[in-house]
Amino acid sequence: MLKKENIHQDYTTYSAGYQLSLTMDIQVYIAPHDPVRLLNQLLEGLDDKKLLSTYSDQGRNSVVPPVIMFKILVYAYMNRAFSSREIQRLCQRDIHFIWLLNGYPAPSHHTINRFRKHHLSDGVMEDLFDQWIERLHALDEIHFKNLFIDGTKIEANANRYSFVWLKSVTKNESKLHTKIEKLLQQINEMYLTTYQFNSNQPLDVLESCLMNLKQRVIEQSIEFVSGKGKRKTVLQRQVEALEDYIEKQNMYLTYQERIGEHRSSCSKTDVDATFMRMKDDHMKNGQLKPGYNVQIGVEAEYIVHVGIFSSANDVTTLIPFLTSMESRLSNTFERVIADAGYESEENYAYLKENHQKVFIKPLNYEASKTRKYKAQLGKRENMAYDELTDTYTCANGRVLKPIEVKSRESRTGYRKEVTIYECETCQDCPLRSKCTKAKEGNHKRIEVSKKMLSLRTESLENIQSEEGIILRKNRPIQVEGAFGVLKQDYGFRKFLTRGKVHVTVEMLLLCFGYNVQKLHNKIQNNRCGQQLHTQKVA
Repeated sequence: MLKKENIHQDYTTYSAGYQLSLTMDIQVYIAPHDPVRLLNQLLEGLDDKKLLSTYSDQGRNSVVPPVIMFKILVYAYMNRAFSSREIQRLCQRDIHFIWLLNGYPAPSHHTINRFRKHHLSDGVMEDLFDQWIERLHALDEIHFKNLFIDGTKIEANANRYSFVWLKSVTKNESKLHTKIEKLLQQINEMYLTTYQFNSNQPLDVLESCLMNLKQRVIEQSIEFVSGKGKRKTVLQRQVEALEDYIEKQNMYLTYQERIGEHRSSCSKTDVDATFMRMKDDHMKNGQLKPGYNVQIGVEAEYIVHVGIFSSANDVTTLIPFLTSMESRLSNTFERVIADAGYESEENYAYLKENHQKVFIKPLNYEASKTRKYKAQLGKRENMAYDELTDTYTCANGRVLKPIEVKSRESRTGYRKEVTIYECETCQDCPLRSKCTKAKEGNHKRIEVSKKMLSLRTESLENIQSEEGIILRKNRPIQVEGAFGVLKQDYGFRKFLTRGKVHVTVEMLLLCFGYNVQKLHNKIQNNRCGQQLHTQKVA
C-alpha cells in the first residue's frame, strides 16, 4: 500500500538524500564561442530608457528585469521559438536561457506575452532595432552603401474565411440605399414629411426620421408586439426597418473605413490584414489568405529595416519604406537595388530627388530579349523614334505624331504627363491587324511618358554596367536569401499576434535574432566586413 506522505505536490519533501548543495557557476557549461555570449555582450550596450519608460514607478517591480526579458525574447527567436509557452519551457529547462536569466526565476507565458505585447510596442522595438543597426555600423559591418530591397507575403493570425471585400460592401450598400429611398418615400406620403436621402451623409436623415417615428409611437400609445399570431402595425414595421437599415449602414461604413483607399479587402479577426495570394497554397487552388506584405532592406547580409504593409503590391511600398528608414537611421544609403516589381515613374523620381543611385530592373527587361517580343510590331520599343521631329515610325513606314499631352494620377496621388502619339493613317495598311486593335476608322495610338523613359534608360544603364551586374547577382543572394532563412530554416510562416503594431514587433524580434546569428556566423567564419559576394572565377 502506498504511503500517504509520498503523495505530495513537492516531491522533495520526503525524499531521502535530498540536501542543498552549492554548485559551480553554470556559465562553465556554456561554450566560449556560443552565440548566447555574443548576444548578452552586445545587448548590454543598448540604451533601454524607452523600454523602461513603459513601466510604471508604482506597484510591484517586475520579477525579471526588462533588459533580461528582451534578451530572452531575442534569443528565443534566434532559436526558432516563437510561442510564449515554448519560451517559458525553454527558460525552465534550457541552460542557455537559465544563464541569461542570471538567477531570476523563469517567467510565465503570461509575463512573456504581456512583455512582447505591451512593452515593445509604441516604437520601443523600433528604437532597440535601430540602435542595433547603428552598433553594426560602428563595428564596420554596415557601410550604408548598398540597400537590397524585396518583399514577401506572410500569413496573418486570422480566420481564412473572415474576408470582407470592398466591392461586395459597395454593392450591398447601393442595394440598401435603394431600400432606404423607397421607405422614406412611403413615410413622406403617409405623414406628409419631407425627408430626402443623401448618400454622402446617410445616417443623419435616418436617425432624424427614426426619432420622429418613435415620437409618434409614444403619442399614439402603440405597443410593439412580436411572435406567432401577433400582427404588427405599419408604424412598428417602419421603425424596425429603419433600425435595421441604420445598423447595416453603420456596418458598411465601418468596413469601408477599415479597408481604406489602397486595398480591396480586410479580415474581420485582424482588420489590418489583407487577403493576398500566397506561394504556399494549402488548397492548391489559388485561394487568397489574410496576410501582410513584409518588406525588408538588406546590406552585407544584415536586415537593416523592416516594413509591414497591408497592400499586396510592392510598387507602392518603396517610398514609404525608404522614408521610414531615413527618418530613423543616421545615414542614407547611396544605392537602391530592387527587382522589376518596384518599377514606376514615381519611385524613379523619388530616388533621383533623394540623390540615390537606382538599380531597378525594367518590367520588360527579360521579355524584351525574346524573339516574340521583338516581332510585336505594335510595341513602342520596336518603332523607330526621331528625336528632332518627336515622331515614331511604324513597321510600314507611317509616322505617329504627338497630338496631345494628358495628365495621369496614380492611386498614391502622383501625377505624370503622358504624350499621346497617333498614326497619320492606318487605312489600307497590310500590317494593321498585327499592329493595333483599334476599331475600323480609328488610327494607331500610343501613350508615352517621356520622363519615365528617361529615368528607365538611366536605371537600365546602371544595371548593365560592371557595378550593376555585381549588384544584381548579389540581390537574390542577400535579400531573397534572408527571406529563405526566415521562412524555411526558422520556419516562420505565420504571425502569432494580430494587428499591424504587434506584427511589426514580432517581425523585428525575428530580424534582430537573425542579425545576431549572422554576426556570429561571420565572426566564426572570418567573414567580418564582407559586403558583397564576388563572382568566383575557375
